[in-house]
Amino acid sequence: MKSALKTIALAAALGLSAISGAAAEPVRVGFAAEPYPPFASPDASGNWEGWEVDFMKAMCAEAKLDCVITALAYDGLIPALTSNKIDMIVASMSITAARQQTIDFSDKYYNTLPAIIGPKDVKFEPTPEGLAGKTLGVQAGSIHQAYADKYFAPAGATIKEYQTQDEAINDLAAGRVDAVQADSIPLSEHVKTEQGACCELKGTVKADPAILGQGVGVGLRKGDTALKDKVNAAIRAIRGNGTYDTFSKKYFDFDLYGE
Repeated sequence: MKSALKTIALAAALGLSAISGAAAEPVRVGFAAEPYPPFASPDASGNWEGWEVDFMKAMCAEAKLDCVITALAYDGLIPALTSNKIDMIVASMSITAARQQTIDFSDKYYNTLPAIIGPKDVKFEPTPEGLAGKTLGVQAGSIHQAYADKYFAPAGATIKEYQTQDEAINDLAAGRVDAVQADSIPLSEHVKTEQGACCELKGTVKADPAILGQGVGVGLRKGDTALKDKVNAAIRAIRGNGTYDTFSKKYFDFDLYGE
């Protein structure tokens, strides 16, 4: 009993959110500790909500896992996974060859292309030529940083890295960067907000699967085949039984799963 109480107290102190499932098996799920609407954001009480939270709940319930959200800096998620501080990552992390050298992934659970946003009164294309001479904000450790370093920096763009996507967005609104690259869906949602009214979607970037990956998957430790099998089976099940479509319709009017 004392051990259980200590566990509950520690979870409360760290601001973790527990999602319980039948025949529970505890699994620590790494989320990026920043608002990323409509995928994941903490509400006024500190509880996480959004499409990716709903996905995690459905996936964990199907797999009969007791999943606990552990919020960490995005670039600390993979180190936390490999050092056994968390058991999986559910944080819009793209499946890339570079990351697969360090961790494993589930099958994809959604797919989207990156996009560029910038001020409405400044016209440019989301291309290396269009970004030449401009300062582009990207999140450190993300596929967007890798893409910008490969395509935009050599063409003359200055790449400015941020620990969170919110910081990049704030600097764009303040005029400290000329553009921001991130996933197209959150950026599309952002330009509809009061803060994002200054800006518009300039378009998606040219595809590069070697950097951008093959969709978003659940990050898992190499060799953790039992958990990977459970996660993959659960993803297939919620896609097949309509659960995925049901919670997705609360946020999107299209199939986020993609091709």
